[in-house]
Amino acid sequence: MFQNSEQVLSFCKENEIEMIDFKMVDLYGRWRHITIPVGRFNKDTMKYGIGFDGSNYGYAPVENSDMVFIPDLSSAVIDPYAEIPTLTMIGDVQVIGKNNYAFDQYPRNVAAAALEYMKKSGIADRMIIGPEYEFHIFDHESHEITKNTISSTVDTWEAGWNSAVNDGTNQGYHLEGQDGYHASQPQDINYDLRSKMCMVLEEMGVKVKYHHHEVGGSGQMEIEVELDDMLKMADDTMIAKYVIKNEAIRNGKTATFMPKPLYNEAGNGMHVHMLLMKDGKPLFYDEKGYSNLSQTALYFIGGLLKHAASLCAFTNPSTNSYKRLVPGFEAPVTIGYATANRSSVIRIPAYAKSPDKKRFELRNPDATCNPYYAYAAILMAGLDGIEKEIDPSKCGWGPFDFNLFDLSPEEQKKIQHLPESLGEALDALERDHEYLTKAGVFPERLIEIWLEKKRAELKKINGIPHPVEFKLYFDL
Repeated sequence: MFQNSEQVLSFCKENEIEMIDFKMVDLYGRWRHITIPVGRFNKDTMKYGIGFDGSNYGYAPVENSDMVFIPDLSSAVIDPYAEIPTLTMIGDVQVIGKNNYAFDQYPRNVAAAALEYMKKSGIADRMIIGPEYEFHIFDHESHEITKNTISSTVDTWEAGWNSAVNDGTNQGYHLEGQDGYHASQPQDINYDLRSKMCMVLEEMGVKVKYHHHEVGGSGQMEIEVELDDMLKMADDTMIAKYVIKNEAIRNGKTATFMPKPLYNEAGNGMHVHMLLMKDGKPLFYDEKGYSNLSQTALYFIGGLLKHAASLCAFTNPSTNSYKRLVPGFEAPVTIGYATANRSSVIRIPAYAKSPDKKRFELRNPDATCNPYYAYAAILMAGLDGIEKEIDPSKCGWGPFDFNLFDLSPEEQKKIQHLPESLGEALDALERDHEYLTKAGVFPERLIEIWLEKKRAELKKINGIPHPVEFKLYFDL
């Protein structure tokens, strides 16, 4: 939006902006922020940055935890959720030293390093992606974890479980489970709210493709955005989550990207469409190739499938992620590729026919990921496949042009599957991460701290009794 601090101050004066907000990303993919009065913003802000203590953001310690945030003026937008007129922007993080240097664990820096590796390899100069944001909108959420109570409750008026409410307010038109795909009004009670979300996203520079009600009949939604460059899309993913959550709150609702917030209902994924470009030309198209994909595209797929298990540690980094990755809910569980097949982890959309749109989607990721780490890991895995010429067909990963869920148990055993738990994914990452650490894109210390913190998270959750355990074991 701006090129220098003078333009920022001029805009603030013209639009009566009173505060300037700086948003930073922690290890897990949550925004944190610090805000200054407009009068404190000047040329030195861009030169010396905004100081903060990085030890509170979850990263591995460095020799000096004091860091500076350097704003990216091109990202500046008016924050629609600040009561006081506020200009907000994202940026990058440096470690303070004799000569400041980029903090290599910072998510945005990792994504930038992956792109730089791609360009230096000579393989491509642009990584273009497009995520699909699936989420739930609820009227209410509450949970309690104490020594004698373990509970969670959500509610949405549109859900079929409210069809029997008999207090004089029920007008019917509820949605049963798994019956929400493209539902229309009056069942689709959040239609206007999604439109509001999309309008705010557009105002904040995120190009929306469309929105609709998803399969889950109990408040599941989807907003899909147009394809764009990887780093911008990582930024846009943060913006999308911010807008969706805050717009829901503004309208008396609450939104969650949890992969599996409801038992026996469809879960929330974040399918990632992708393609590579070089010198303005698409690299994934070949008229004579399988599903019009080039050999380069197939090698990229081969890299993704070879490293699929370890990738899950970044693309599906929560214990809840693996409650979604189960058969029966259009979520992938098998390592393979196919055309127009939602049961394989990589799906090639049949409708994307033109050379500049030819792509495929990775279907296992979900939005509990840190998008910078996830997208960078996806790119590094794909580049490894190209560099090593990993042919997915020769490796036995397809193409699977049939419903993988229809295979017999014996046939299922012959096909590789995604991890069934976060623990399995973390073990895979520990064994297989050399493709990530090439040229220091993912620092070894970042891999170590990720494994350490995620295993601690897993240990904590595993130590909490589950309500189903009472049903299964209370009387034994």
